[in-house]
Amino acid sequence: MVDAIVSVVVERLAATLEDKVRNEVNLVRGVKNEIRSLSDDLKKVRYVLEDAEKKGHKDKSVKDWLTRLENTTYEMDDVLDEWNYSVLKFRIEQSSDHDVYVPPKKEVWSSFVPSPCLCFKKVITRHEIALKIEEIKTRLELILAEQARFGFHEIKSQPNQPSHQSLRVQTTSLIDLEEVCGRKFESENLVSKLVGGGGGGEELGVCVLSIVGTGGLGKTTLAKLAYNNSRVMSCFELRIWICVSDPFDEVGIANEIIEGAEGSKPNTDQLERVLKCLKETISGKKFLLVLDDVWTEDSTKWEPLRICLKGGGLGSRILVTTRNERVALMMGSVKNDIHHLGHLSHEECWLLLSRIALSEKNENEHEKFQNIGNDIANKCKGLPLAAKTLGSLLQFKNSVEAWDNVLNSEIWELEEVENDLFRHLLLSYKELSPTLQRCFSYCAVFPKDTEISVADIIRRWFAMGFLGYGSDWEVRGREYFDKLAMRSLFQDFSKTSNLDESIASFKMHDIIHDFAQYLRKNVGSRMRETNCQACSPLLVSQVEKYRSLFLTREIYDPHLCDGLTSVRLLSLRRCGLRSIPEEIEKLIHLRWLDLSWNKFIAEDDLKSICKLYNLQFLLVQGCKLKEIPGEIGNLTQLKELDLNYNKLIEELPESMCNLRELESLNINLCKGLV
Repeated sequence: MVDAIVSVVVERLAATLEDKVRNEVNLVRGVKNEIRSLSDDLKKVRYVLEDAEKKGHKDKSVKDWLTRLENTTYEMDDVLDEWNYSVLKFRIEQSSDHDVYVPPKKEVWSSFVPSPCLCFKKVITRHEIALKIEEIKTRLELILAEQARFGFHEIKSQPNQPSHQSLRVQTTSLIDLEEVCGRKFESENLVSKLVGGGGGGEELGVCVLSIVGTGGLGKTTLAKLAYNNSRVMSCFELRIWICVSDPFDEVGIANEIIEGAEGSKPNTDQLERVLKCLKETISGKKFLLVLDDVWTEDSTKWEPLRICLKGGGLGSRILVTTRNERVALMMGSVKNDIHHLGHLSHEECWLLLSRIALSEKNENEHEKFQNIGNDIANKCKGLPLAAKTLGSLLQFKNSVEAWDNVLNSEIWELEEVENDLFRHLLLSYKELSPTLQRCFSYCAVFPKDTEISVADIIRRWFAMGFLGYGSDWEVRGREYFDKLAMRSLFQDFSKTSNLDESIASFKMHDIIHDFAQYLRKNVGSRMRETNCQACSPLLVSQVEKYRSLFLTREIYDPHLCDGLTSVRLLSLRRCGLRSIPEEIEKLIHLRWLDLSWNKFIAEDDLKSICKLYNLQFLLVQGCKLKEIPGEIGNLTQLKELDLNYNKLIEELPESMCNLRELESLNINLCKGLV
């Protein structure tokens, strides 16, 4: 969780030093060494973060240490951003021979350091930033000095190659049918595919069926139901259950299959000899092989085993459970043989929850918990593991008041949920790269059950800096979305059209949303000092957690206090504004601004926005604007300008030719421009 922001700041610090060398610019004395030292310190601390986060689940002092590290790193990110803004600002101010700033033909956007020909008018700004860097470095050194007393172990695996095997639980094929709720239809359908003839993948060898779904949805349970079905038991000569997990150990898996087939495994760890033995053991025998909890997407690890398993008898089947559709495709499942597991009904959730929660209570007590229990079951939203976790939590709570407290609590605030439910979801989260982690957890900024536009979230990810600064950011954003969707972290997809297979919008399951909120619960806990009475602490905390603020109600006199200055994305859409808030000039980190469908009266309202030099997306649909100020040319980072439905605009200023980064200009229904 902490690694997501630490890795980003390490990259930005490296970019700062790289620009300094490339442009041969002298920084404030000592700053270069401070930046290099900060970068080195953060690189080193990344090696202990995995162990620290494990210990942080049980040790409050470790959790506090992680929180201080995370918040200090976010502050460093803000300071680097402030530096970048200062560079842009002074470049524009020094273009005194022009009405607006004319950017060079080739500009490096990610640069935090001025070009050789630039000399700051206000040298004090450079010193202020240098002092902030020095202050943060001092604070970081104090935090890192505490590592020794916690005894963290260095783990130098890649972020997407985790070594957290202790979190994984070995599964078996054993099942108590009386404890299973639902899945009857899905089980019958899967059994029919297993015992039936044909199969989409048989022309490639043995048919591979896959069950795909998020953690805690019941993939393993469904596989057990099929594995232990009487029709399946009588259909196959061999039934073998392997818990694969991560890492994917080819030799270990091959040996387990040999043992499961009652063969004699060879006394060697040489893959060639083990696979030869495996081929001989299963040759001509009709088998069902369950590979539970597969994570790897590396086809080179699976291919030797797949070739070997082709030697089984006609009608042999492999059943895979995984959280990632990419894994299912890599293993050889065709689309028709991939089963995306659905959620339980509310009734099934309540039945599962009540069996556990009411097991220690006599039947006379059951009725008084019925109504509130049903409401609590609603919080599970069809996720079996959530029902089991909440059932266990309620099992020893004997008063309606105690149950009511669970009902009125946020899922992610319950300690039992963190330990029993979220640890399963953390496995999926830790498989993601730091960038994908940030993209995923950011989605919690939307209220639950929001239908989220894919194009919109990609723009927001870019504005947050998650997609880098290359021209292919939209392609990269779509790739990131596809990776998250393939891992079952999103749901309720809608397509652009029947002909277009690309996903246009999606939703997040409520429990996944709770998990994403949990991941950011400590961010912003340092909250900025502010004397503002108008801004609630919750509002300030929201900005600190997500660097975003989306207001949806009418506010005729909006107040943007100093506690909100770290905001990157701001929406004041349909807020009934008559003018743009004066304090908006303070929001120097702003990348994305939506002021659409407000009726601005003053003709020069947009001039204050033209000082937000980092701005990349400006949406002013339906604002009854009469003109666009010439200063718009100062927004040299602008990617998108939406002027849709501003009928009174008759011309656009020549300075817009300076917007060389502009990729989208919407002047639809601007009738005066026709």
